[in-house]
Amino acid sequence: MSPLYARRKRTTLAVATAVAAGALLSTGLTTSASAQNAAEAAAAKPLAAAPTQLSAAARTTLIQQAQAGVADTAQEIGLGAKEKLVVKDVVKDADGTLHTRYERTYAGLPVLGGDLIVHTARSGKAEGVTKANKAAVKVASLKPQITAAKAEKQAVGAAKTLGSAKTTADGARKVIWAGSGKPVLAYETVVGGLQDDGTPNQLHVITDAATGKKLYEYQGIENATGTGKTLYSGTVSLNTNLSGSTYQLYDTSRGGHKTYNLARGTSGTGTLFTDADNVWGTGTASSSSSDQTAAADAAYGAQETWDFYKSTFGRNGIKNNGVGAYSRVHYGSAYVNAFWDDSCFCMTYGDGSSNTHPLTSLDVAGHEMSHGVTSNTAGLNYSGESGGLNEATSDIFGTGVEFYANNSSDVGDYLIGEKININGNGTPLRYMDKPSKDGGSADYWSSSVGGKDVHYSSGVANHFFYLLSEGSGSKTINGVTYNSPTYNGAAVTGIGRAKALQIWYKALTTYMTSTTNYKAARTATLSAASALYGSTSAEYKAVAAAWTAVNVS
Repeated sequence: MSPLYARRKRTTLAVATAVAAGALLSTGLTTSASAQNAAEAAAAKPLAAAPTQLSAAARTTLIQQAQAGVADTAQEIGLGAKEKLVVKDVVKDADGTLHTRYERTYAGLPVLGGDLIVHTARSGKAEGVTKANKAAVKVASLKPQITAAKAEKQAVGAAKTLGSAKTTADGARKVIWAGSGKPVLAYETVVGGLQDDGTPNQLHVITDAATGKKLYEYQGIENATGTGKTLYSGTVSLNTNLSGSTYQLYDTSRGGHKTYNLARGTSGTGTLFTDADNVWGTGTASSSSSDQTAAADAAYGAQETWDFYKSTFGRNGIKNNGVGAYSRVHYGSAYVNAFWDDSCFCMTYGDGSSNTHPLTSLDVAGHEMSHGVTSNTAGLNYSGESGGLNEATSDIFGTGVEFYANNSSDVGDYLIGEKININGNGTPLRYMDKPSKDGGSADYWSSSVGGKDVHYSSGVANHFFYLLSEGSGSKTINGVTYNSPTYNGAAVTGIGRAKALQIWYKALTTYMTSTTNYKAARTATLSAASALYGSTSAEYKAVAAAWTAVNVS
C-alpha cells in the first residue's frame, strides 16, 4: 500500500489512475495546456531517445512479437534452462530503440524481484540488459520445508501486528524470492481485511520456504469534467456523457474513466454519479454523502493526470494501453486518506475530518494515480529505499500534473498536499526544496534512510528533483519562496522542470527495476540523461551534481 503520507498515527493516502473518459461538457474554465506549457515543452525537447507515443494496436503488436521470441531472448541474455520470460511492457524510442520489460519464471514459479529490461537498437542489435537482481536464479530444491499453512499464519500475524482488522489470508503460493540477495524458494501470502486506519489491506508477506523466516513484506494498496464546481480547483470543464436525458460523470475520451459514489461504504464499486443539468458540485465542502463537489474534484484530477502523461510523455493511460481506471469518492466516514488499488485498477478518496475535507486536490490525484504508473513500469518495491523512490515518483509526477494543469486556483508549486490542510494548521504535507521542514523527511541520503517510513525516505529523491529542476539557493516561484540547501554546500544550477521530468520518466520506464535503491537510481537517471541529451551534455552533468548535492554519489 502506498499512502500519500504517513502520520505519526498512521494515515494513508493513495490515488487513482487518471484515465477518464468523457463526452460532453458544459461550461467551465481552466484548460490543461497553456502557452507556458508549450514553451517549456519546446525548451525541453529531448533527443531521439525520447519515448514515442504508440497506438494500442501498435503496442499490442510489439508485445506479441516480443512474447513470440522470449525463448530466443532468454538464451541470448544467458538465462538458465528452467527460466522463462513473460513480457510486461514495451517502450519504443523515437529512434526505434525498444526497451522490453519482462517478468521471469523459474521451473514454472514466478520470480519476484527477477524482472529485467532488454534494450534493443532499431537494427535489432542488443544494447544491454537492466536486471532487478544480477544473481543467477537457481535453487537447490523446489520442495518446501515448511507448510503453506505456517506461512499463512505468519503473514496474518504480521498484518495484525500492524494493527490490521478482519485479517484473512487468501492462501500461500510458492515463488522464487529474488528481491534481496541470493534467490530462494519462498511462499507469498496476501492478507486482506482492513488496515489500522480503515484502508483496505493487501499485505504481501514473503516467507522462506526452508526456514520459515519472514523475508519481506509490502502493501499492495497504494495511497496516498460538464462544468465542475470543485472545492480546490475552482470552476473547471469536465468531460461527461449524456445517456438519454441524464448526464453521467463518465469520460469516454480518456479510456472510459467513471466517478462513483460509495456513500460512506467501504466496498464495491458504488453508484455512478449522474446529474440533470451537467453542472457538478457547488464549490464548497459538504458533509452529505451524495455531495457532487468531491466527485468533481476527483474527475478533474483524473482528467488532468491522463492529459499530463499523454502530453508530456506520450503515455496513453496508466498502463499505456488506452484503458481508463475509475474513481470512488465518499469512502467510509471521516476517512482521512485516499488510495490507489491495482487489484481493482481504481482510485478511492476519503472525505477527511468531519467528512468536510475530501482528499481530492489536484496533486493528491496526480500522486496517487502515479502509483499505478510505477506499478505498471518499474514496480518499485514498497519498502526500504525502493519504497522511498516509489513515493517520490508519485510526488514528482503529482507536482508535474499540478504545473501542467496551470490552474489559477491551485497554481503549480513544489509543495505536496498544500490544499488539503491535513496537518490542521495550513502547512503542506511535504516540501520538495527542503524535505526536513515536515519534521520527518530526509534531505540527504545516509545509511539509515532505508529504515525510515517510505514517505520520509522519499525526501532524498524529492530534494534531488527540486535541485535538478530549479537549482539551489533562495528563489520565488509562482508566489512561493524556496531556499534549497545542498549536502556539500556547492551551488547547483537547475535545468528546468520539463527536462527533469523527462529524465525521471525515462529512468522509471526503461532503467529502474523493482529493487532499485538510491545508488541505482543515480545510475538510472544518468543513463536516461545520456540517452536523451548526451553523456557530455549540461543535463547529464546537472543530474550528477544534483545527486551529489543530496549525498548520493
